[in-house]
Amino acid sequence: MNEIIVSMQGITKSFPGVKALDNVQFELRAGEVMALLGENGAGKSTLMKILSGVYTRDSGTMEIFGKPYGNLTPKQAQEIGVAIIHQELNMCRHLTVAENMFLGREKRQGFVLSDAEMEKEAASVLNELKIDIDPRQVVGDLPVSKQQMVEIAKALSTHARVLIMDEPTSALTSCEIDDLFRIIHKLKEDGCGIVYISHRLEELQHIVDRVTIMRDGQYITSMRFADTTLDQIIAHMVGREIKEKFPRVQCEKGKKVFEVRHLNAGRMVRDVSFELYEGEIVGFAGLMGAGRTETTRAIFGVDPKESGEILLDGHPVQIRGPQDAIQAGIVLAPEDRKKDGLCTKLSIRHNIALPNLDLICNKLGVVSSSKEEKMCERAVQNLKIKTPNVDVDAGNLSGGNQQKVVVSKWLARDSRVVMFDEPTRGIDVAAKVEIYHLMNQLKQQGIAVMFVSSEMPEVMGIADRIIVMCDGRITGEVMASQTTQSEILTLATRFENKFAAEDKGGANA
Repeated sequence: MNEIIVSMQGITKSFPGVKALDNVQFELRAGEVMALLGENGAGKSTLMKILSGVYTRDSGTMEIFGKPYGNLTPKQAQEIGVAIIHQELNMCRHLTVAENMFLGREKRQGFVLSDAEMEKEAASVLNELKIDIDPRQVVGDLPVSKQQMVEIAKALSTHARVLIMDEPTSALTSCEIDDLFRIIHKLKEDGCGIVYISHRLEELQHIVDRVTIMRDGQYITSMRFADTTLDQIIAHMVGREIKEKFPRVQCEKGKKVFEVRHLNAGRMVRDVSFELYEGEIVGFAGLMGAGRTETTRAIFGVDPKESGEILLDGHPVQIRGPQDAIQAGIVLAPEDRKKDGLCTKLSIRHNIALPNLDLICNKLGVVSSSKEEKMCERAVQNLKIKTPNVDVDAGNLSGGNQQKVVVSKWLARDSRVVMFDEPTRGIDVAAKVEIYHLMNQLKQQGIAVMFVSSEMPEVMGIADRIIVMCDGRITGEVMASQTTQSEILTLATRFENKFAAEDKGGANA
């Protein structure tokens, strides 16, 4: 049996109004992948942030490679071989890939930074990961999936012996996930201990050796992955059995609510046309870079439109910016909730109230405390946001509860069209089901619902109708009950396959 390289016993940690960890234990062995599982708010990320020096613990003991440690700083943790890839990307968007990878441990020639040496080492790590990114490229110009891969490359470049991966695949394509799993297997062979936090439980069978489960800030159990089932894991996580992972509600299809005609917005949105009706949920499927997110941004007015028409209840709507869309009743829960959906340093109360001031202010512009209180209480209750009160900063919530706050502020407006972009990204199984129930609830109320998801089972399980995109265009439309994953994938690669065939034909010619 491999040696224990991390041992944490009796770990306790509290934040204002919240006990995040209560007498938690955790062990990691060399050369194993340990899945750390639990619902959002279970304390997984908090425990790992203590191990990596981001947080200090209130009490408990911690040994790393057989040596006891008090509270670590991130730099000390890195020096002894502990690296963490955070769920929410923490990079300097204005710096290059190489500069981010070597931030805090820059290469120098005398007193001058050696950009060439850092770029050379960064390129070597990226090549090993088979990531096609120029080390000189500015991180802020990269899509979220590429930024995630840079985070992984940064952690591996430190030669870590304990590697913590917090939702590492949430923004990756299937090919990038395969590359990540290949790297994980290599690290295991080299004796690296890996802590793997993920809500995509279907991934575990490919890489995981053991499982540790937490619930409500407490340690529940540990076991070998081979000795359990996914249903048993879920039951331990939520404290009950979840009988239906994709709850579906049957509604009669009603009148047309929303229509997009010949929308064009840059290279990623080309001649997009579709309709949304009462009583249905429409899923947008496709591979990374298909143009789904860009379509929602163009409709919402975040990105400028070149041409096209948007109609609500049969009447044209002029959307020059998000405020126009919000006033019309067309809202978006964005893909990157931390960057685009929340003010993390503001309270839940203020995040919900901010876009709804027109509803809670009197004619003099003074906020009605009673209206604000009712709006916030209803939002927390309806979406089951886990918080002691609405005055907690949104940045202190778990990823899943942050997502709920993003959605709740729009539902307070009784919007007519709700667009969800990757609504369950980084959310646990139980929270996903709550989001699905919410979407079904909107559907029953006659609200037009469209959502973008990279998880094929989710799209097929929740959507009534599926629109498939590739290379900025709609390539097909199918009924979820009458299609297969294979058919959707064929539509999602229609233009790619066409271009590949043309290239092959040209080469043969």
